[in-house]
Amino acid sequence: MISVEDALARCIALAAATDTEILPLRRANNRVMATAATAQLTQPPFDAAAMDGYALGRPATPGESFSVIGEAGAGHGFQGSIAPHQAIRIFTGAPLPEGGVSVAIQEDISRDGDKIILNTPAKPGDNIRPRGQDFVRGQTLSPRLLRPNDLALLAAMNVAAVTVRRRPIVALIASGDELVMPGESPGPDQIIASNTFALAAMVEAAGGEARMLPIARDTEASLRAVFALTEGADLIVTIGGASVGDHDLVGKVATDLGLERAFWQIAMRPGKPLMAGKVLGIPMLGLPGNPVSAIVCGHLFLVPMLKAMLGLPPKPQILSARLGADQPANGPRDHYMRARLTVEDGKPTVTAFERQDSALLTILTEANALLIRPMGDGPRAAGEMANYIAI
Repeated sequence: MISVEDALARCIALAAATDTEILPLRRANNRVMATAATAQLTQPPFDAAAMDGYALGRPATPGESFSVIGEAGAGHGFQGSIAPHQAIRIFTGAPLPEGGVSVAIQEDISRDGDKIILNTPAKPGDNIRPRGQDFVRGQTLSPRLLRPNDLALLAAMNVAAVTVRRRPIVALIASGDELVMPGESPGPDQIIASNTFALAAMVEAAGGEARMLPIARDTEASLRAVFALTEGADLIVTIGGASVGDHDLVGKVATDLGLERAFWQIAMRPGKPLMAGKVLGIPMLGLPGNPVSAIVCGHLFLVPMLKAMLGLPPKPQILSARLGADQPANGPRDHYMRARLTVEDGKPTVTAFERQDSALLTILTEANALLIRPMGDGPRAAGEMANYIAI
């Protein structure tokens, strides 16, 4: 068995970055921009009014007056210049006219016809957004996962299309005679296949494209047939069949198909039978069949592989919180315990559920964190600090 850290490093090493494609901005949300985008203009392109009010031809003190000679609005600038004793009515976003040095907001003046009188001081630059305050032509936005705010910035930069990483295609293979799909009637010795639905959702949330293949039965012929459907995938994920029982055929069939194994079995619970390598020229991750084991390993290994393929930092973020309950000494494997993260007295607190059986999906639905208990770690008391991963 190898450590979790070693297994994660080997999984990430298998995950080559996907190629790129160009997408219009409208379709780029939640995609990973692979190359920097360059601003095609300066924003704002001119000195602009930051508030509704009056553009003044000089700084002024309370009681001074100006003659109003025109008006400027967003998209409709004042065509001309203003002298030191003059002003124009101006609205937010409008270009500052030539000669304008300050904008007095409308609440700070008194107006009588074409004359205004200041009630407060007006200093140079007041309520003016200078040209290029946000960005200038040629400035770049670095590669990143694109969120709505990024799209707004790219649009303002006059960037109509971006180069993004192609979504990794993940072929999901569940195996076992005991499995039937939701909506079917299971026999007396069968259960519903649930893992693939969680893993498919996990793949898609991480920026990949999930391809759920037919359930592989416990025969070499069936497994070979389903493996043949993985052509074009960037990653193969098998669920179940990776242990050492007489019906655990995934490892054998994958080996027959030329598996280059990176590792098999890790010092972790749940998830000891984890396997990884490359088969048919495609990276492969072999997950355990127990639902909780598969999903926990999905968070710890599958998602990081997808992030690596997309060019994002792959490793899960490890955070710290105080323990909400005593914990006994841990055994010879790292234990990733389903836990609930709360805030108590203004401090994050992580509390493991008492039941940690790897078949209990109901507990997993209540969990929002995995409490990390290192191998050989001694007993810990409530209030001590511990590491966790948010899920």
